[in-house]
Amino acid sequence: MAPRPASPATFVTASNALHALAHQHGLQTHYHDMSSRVVHASPESLLATLRAFGVNVHRPEDCPEALRVARVAGIARALPPVVVAWNGRLPILSLLKSTDGSGGKFHVEIQLEHGEVRHSDAIVTPRPRNATASRESDSIDVRSPECLPMGYHRIAVHQGSQTFRSLVLSAPRRAYTEPGAMRSWGFFAPLYAMRSETNWGAGDFTDLARFSQWLSHQGGDVAGTLPLLPLFLDQPFEPSPYSPITRLFWNEFYLDLERIPELRGCTAARKQIASTAVRGCIAALRASDGVEYRVLASLKRTMLEMLARHFFDRVTPRHRVFLKFCEDHPEVETYAAFRAVQETYGADWSQWSSRVRPGTRQWETIDPARRQYHLYAQWLAHEQMADAVRTARAHGVRLYLDLPLGVHPAGYDAWRFRKVFTQGAIGGAPPDPVFTRGQSWGFAPLHPEALREEGYGYLRACLRHHLGSAGMLRFDHVMSLHRLYWIPVGMTADRGVYVRYPAEELYAVLSIESHRHRAVIVGENLGTVPPIVNRSLARHGVRGMHVTQYELGGRPRKALPSPPASCVASLNTHDMPPFAAFWRGLDIRERFRLGLLDRIGLNSEHAGRNKVRRILARQLRVASDAREPGPGEILRALWAHLSEGPAEVVLANLEDMWLESRSQNVPGTSAERGNWRNKHRFAMAQWDRLRSMRLALAALKRQRNKENYNLSS
Repeated sequence: MAPRPASPATFVTASNALHALAHQHGLQTHYHDMSSRVVHASPESLLATLRAFGVNVHRPEDCPEALRVARVAGIARALPPVVVAWNGRLPILSLLKSTDGSGGKFHVEIQLEHGEVRHSDAIVTPRPRNATASRESDSIDVRSPECLPMGYHRIAVHQGSQTFRSLVLSAPRRAYTEPGAMRSWGFFAPLYAMRSETNWGAGDFTDLARFSQWLSHQGGDVAGTLPLLPLFLDQPFEPSPYSPITRLFWNEFYLDLERIPELRGCTAARKQIASTAVRGCIAALRASDGVEYRVLASLKRTMLEMLARHFFDRVTPRHRVFLKFCEDHPEVETYAAFRAVQETYGADWSQWSSRVRPGTRQWETIDPARRQYHLYAQWLAHEQMADAVRTARAHGVRLYLDLPLGVHPAGYDAWRFRKVFTQGAIGGAPPDPVFTRGQSWGFAPLHPEALREEGYGYLRACLRHHLGSAGMLRFDHVMSLHRLYWIPVGMTADRGVYVRYPAEELYAVLSIESHRHRAVIVGENLGTVPPIVNRSLARHGVRGMHVTQYELGGRPRKALPSPPASCVASLNTHDMPPFAAFWRGLDIRERFRLGLLDRIGLNSEHAGRNKVRRILARQLRVASDAREPGPGEILRALWAHLSEGPAEVVLANLEDMWLESRSQNVPGTSAERGNWRNKHRFAMAQWDRLRSMRLALAALKRQRNKENYNLSS
């Protein structure tokens, strides 16, 4: 029998309940697109997103009861799971009046992160009762006079037989800023793209150290690169640095094998590396214009497995160093076991049978050599990355690293920390003029309520891993601190829903970790940025980004946009065409070739770019009646413009130095474009001999190194 249709009155009630339930869980029922048009989420999208959130609703008629349950649960929890104490000052805590009849005073107990316990009586202020309030919502405000040190503490509020508990994030309101910060400048370059006489066909940790040394000799002090996290480079194959297996370890692909201490004592590995076949393979990999990930990863793995067997077959003084690494990084044991199981039973852990769950006999009987390989490789990656960091710091250079927004769904983090990842939705972006059907980024979003319940442990671990090495850290898609676009599984990208996140708590975690590691946080605030995001970045001392090519777009302003002081200023990013391609419109032709633009869009984009060229040439005073200025002249003038400005950091794309025209990545494409593969046109040893490099460096250094400013405000 078919169900009876709901009456109009029932439908209205159910519809109102659906929207109320969505708001209860932080779902936005509408948003403004890039043209300021209001886009409403459909009931189907809201229901599917609520299910991804963990709410069991399939029809609007299910929502009134789900809303009642959610409100009762909210009332039952007297304290939120997390409380922020900005600058150490606890906020007013609103609690229910005692319902057990005990009455009595409120007593506050705070257990500090390092173990000390503090006690105090609370200052209680009755809250005026709302005439329409129910008995259950009658509450009072509790204040504590305690001023807390920075850190993660536990608070317990006792009244009679009742105890209310919460995690306290005691954080400086502003993230770390270097005292008397200089007008810094530096270069961005993907590590995989670097050519050298010693690497095997892709940049490695030794090249990262050399990059910092070279930059220091030029007078720069910021070395930026893409994420350096483990990737799937076999099956599945995903070379994008923004789809890592984990955000907690470094990528063994970047190991310099000929610097590994065990190589000296491993005769078999030395012979293999010295063989004609291997040297010929390395020579071919070096000569290739693109990184051959599968071949190089396989070659390095073969050699690393030999070195791992050699290491574990005998006891040497280095074993103590290895055991200390495992002790300091307890998560590495689980990571190594997971990778070994994955290589045995398949990459998609969601398809593993119950027999392969952690702790079962199948884990215990996994080939120990696989597990030992991953332990050994991570230890070596940790050592070589630490060496690169020490070299950079010794030369006065800060590494500017990148924390990606998501992780690969088949990876370790999505498995190990699955409680904080959403099941049933994918992160992405709504339609815009470039991506007219929206974007699906292929990873599960973090669950905002689950993050709070587990005390942000996973986020803290990710930040600590990166900030232990980075002097500056770029937080990818910083808008996700406020909201993220969720696309329910099975729906197209234009049917997603924005979900709000507890922004103040997330900024507090960022602030604590940045101060502990004395590192600057940079938020990638490009694209559709709600006004609250930039206001929050400024309030919390998180640097933003100013990208000239993005600011110009197709409709340049009357004056060349000037970057603000508290930002990292650049001409472009890894997701944009290098400047020479931008100037010549090569990126427009490529997007047309890839089907991302139709003929009308092609003509419109070219017309807009021509206008940009004319205005830029005039504003930069390099226009001439006799000839049109070339991209090199414009490029140097733009760098001089940025260098003269107030931006705290100016970051130049290294490939722009020789007017590279190939893009490292074209968003919205993958295998058909060959993203994340292009090597630098010139090897590191050739950089100093390039005339274009000398001219560009002069434009960068002339103003940057002339004056120092105090930008700490």
